Amino acid sequence: MQLSPLALVLVGLLLSAWSVGAAWIALGARSRERQARSARANVRRLTRMIDTAPALPLLVRSDGRIEGPERLASWLGLDRLPEYLPEFGRHATGLNPADVDSLAEQVRRTQKSAASFSLVLQARGGTLRSLSVQGQLADPAVAPEGTALLWWFDVSDSDAELVAARRQAAEASADFAALVGLVEHAPLPMWVRGGDGALRFVNQPYADAVGAPDAGTAIERGLELVEPVDGMNARASAARAAEKGAPLSRRVQATIAGDRRALKVTDLPIGTTGNVAGYALDVEDRELLARELAAFQSSQRALLDHLPLGVAQFSAARRVDFINEPFARVFGLDVAAVQDSLPLDRVLDRMRDAGRLPEMRDFPAFRRELAGWFQAGEPMRADWAVKGGMHLKVLGLPLPDGGLVLVAEDRSEQLAVLAARDTLLRVRTAMVDNLFEAVAVVAPDGRLQLWNRRFGLLWDLPEDLLPAGIGPDPSAPRFDSVLQAIADRLARPAQVAAIADVVRAATLDRRMRAGQVLLADGRTLAFAGIPLPDGNGLLTAIDVTGQKLREDVLRERADLVEQADRAVQVETGPVMSGARETIELLPFVTGGVRAQEQAIVARGLKLDLRGDRSAGEVQADPQQLADALAILLARAITDCRDGGRIQVTLAGSRKPERIVLAHDGVPLSPGVMEEALGSAPARSEAGRALSRARLLVEAQDGQLRLRSDGVRGTIASIVLP
Repeated sequence: MQLSPLALVLVGLLLSAWSVGAAWIALGARSRERQARSARANVRRLTRMIDTAPALPLLVRSDGRIEGPERLASWLGLDRLPEYLPEFGRHATGLNPADVDSLAEQVRRTQKSAASFSLVLQARGGTLRSLSVQGQLADPAVAPEGTALLWWFDVSDSDAELVAARRQAAEASADFAALVGLVEHAPLPMWVRGGDGALRFVNQPYADAVGAPDAGTAIERGLELVEPVDGMNARASAARAAEKGAPLSRRVQATIAGDRRALKVTDLPIGTTGNVAGYALDVEDRELLARELAAFQSSQRALLDHLPLGVAQFSAARRVDFINEPFARVFGLDVAAVQDSLPLDRVLDRMRDAGRLPEMRDFPAFRRELAGWFQAGEPMRADWAVKGGMHLKVLGLPLPDGGLVLVAEDRSEQLAVLAARDTLLRVRTAMVDNLFEAVAVVAPDGRLQLWNRRFGLLWDLPEDLLPAGIGPDPSAPRFDSVLQAIADRLARPAQVAAIADVVRAATLDRRMRAGQVLLADGRTLAFAGIPLPDGNGLLTAIDVTGQKLREDVLRERADLVEQADRAVQVETGPVMSGARETIELLPFVTGGVRAQEQAIVARGLKLDLRGDRSAGEVQADPQQLADALAILLARAITDCRDGGRIQVTLAGSRKPERIVLAHDGVPLSPGVMEEALGSAPARSEAGRALSRARLLVEAQDGQLRLRSDGVRGTIASIVLP
């Protein structure tokens, strides 16, 4: 089929239009593709920007549904972002339920009123983040109407810094409050001045000192504590301290509570603020003590000048402060040493030049040793032998303030006396050792002080009991040990008590007594105890075994018996009853015991007085009854051994024996007891004394009873009507 030319033209135009349309469509599609790629790139950039931004958005729709990046979930410690806002508080991580409720309430307000809000929330769980939430109504172009847009910021670092800053501010505030409280309650006036010198702060002691009712009044009135001195007032002093930039102290007088007091005032610049702080110390009491100390030292040194001992005092700086006249005389020093306050080394040099120090090879070591006395914890002692035969005893007394007191005593005369005494002792030794009698000197404490060789030979004592020589010797035995050895040599060992009595009478009673004993080998020894002027007792012994000597002794004993009988007749004759009085036994016997207290204490005896007011009263001559009691107590003290016991018992009128005296010492021998009770002539001293006591008791219509088992102690009873 053939087409007309017109048709062909139309077909060509149609094909051209089609081609143009296809080309236009292809070009439009390519442009849209480029736009899509650009949009996707923009979305990726925006998404990346949101992912790396310091703030994260969160959309909260009106139905509570939320939209946001998953990064927010990681901030909150969640595995994924929940669908609804309340789910933030339903996990172990996330937000606290209370914070979620507060956030939800703020979101509802924003959705309804379009009001913005700001919150700081604390994530819980392992993240411990501080999150700041800024909320506002979302733009309708961003989200549907009624949607809230929340921007979340991680403020953990800034919040920690803020917390630290708040804590530091709180601590600083507390420190400042404590400092203000300390200053306010300080016991001394304190104040602060501004740059113009005016008072800005004073404490209550300042207000009290200036007579103001409170600190505010003192500041308002400008009351000054310190009066102007030499034209300088308190403000000028503070200005000078601020100008120097250093504390400035001065001593002034001020009137406080009506009294003039000495004050030490200090102005102290406070940094670069221009303010000046000040405080005032009351030094009145300290200055008074300083004056009293100076007066005491002056009187003390005046006293030391009159002592016979040399005294020198050195300060903690080891310089001489004081030397008394004896010290200066002994060591050849003069007053200039004190006036110049010479150090210890110089003083020692002068003492050495004067020849008053011991000879030594290492003088520097001696000075160092003496300097060490300053730090010694106890008194130091030394003996110095000086030229010319002088012997000095030096005592170093460290002082609490670090000083030292040296005390020097010249012992030259004492040593000379000791040397003369030693010579006399050697002479005495030679004399005693050549005596015909056996002698021993016993001290009151029972220790042997002196003996000769004949003493051990006469009593046949073991050689190891008494050291060779005649004593005194630190290793010498006590006389008790010697008595035990003598008892083994006696025919009647019990007779050793007579020897002990003789020694006790010589040492303690200061009386001379004598006696004889028969040894187991048949020898008869006569012994005697003689009190010595130095308080010791001398025991002498001699062998009287020879027949002629025995006859002489018997003749002397007969004379002594006759003399004793006459003495008994004189001493123990009939006692006339005196004027009787009513005597209360307890105070009467107590007074009699106290009269013997010195002798009891000297022997170390224990006395037990048993009785009370129920002992009642008796009718007797007070003097005669007191004499009888004194005789019985003296006898008990004599018979008791050192450390023994005496018991005095008082009984009431229902018992005949009103006063009972017992001891645990040496018992009365049967012979003495017979003499005391009048059954035999009173020849011994004990018999005469006890017989006298019996007569005194009988003069009161009473009776003296004596009991003893012959082994230990004696009981004496006074029976009174």
